[in-house]
Amino acid sequence: MADHQEASVTLPSDPASVSAARRYVTHVVAEWGLPAETEASDTLRLIVSELATNAVQHTFGQSPTFTVDLRLERDEQLRIGVTDSHPRWPQRLPAAVRQDNGRGMVIIRSLTAQYGGRLTITPTPEGGKTVWIALPWTVPVQN
Repeated sequence: MADHQEASVTLPSDPASVSAARRYVTHVVAEWGLPAETEASDTLRLIVSELATNAVQHTFGQSPTFTVDLRLERDEQLRIGVTDSHPRWPQRLPAAVRQDNGRGMVIIRSLTAQYGGRLTITPTPEGGKTVWIALPWTVPVQN
């Protein structure tokens, strides 16, 4: 396999794009060797779902699109980033506010940490941000 692989898709900031982002990531990582029916693939789908939902819901219509980037580096680390053009970075909400929503970043951070990864947020040159997760790349052995 190559030392570095990349894939990217830009989608409209619309609720229907969340499932499209999940399908895209599932397809790409399956091409890279991670079968769709694994726990790791399920976890990636959930993380991408939460990241994409945040990009749609919390940009308040100020980001017409969002982009999902995938990078596989030396078969060791998978990075997934979701970029939007809204300048506000994700924030943890006080416990009292987290009733019907506001748990996305908590879920993302927890799952990322559980799998030995990390979460970072970087600004874009255009004034938006990318929320990145980096996870060790482990592909199940096929018998």
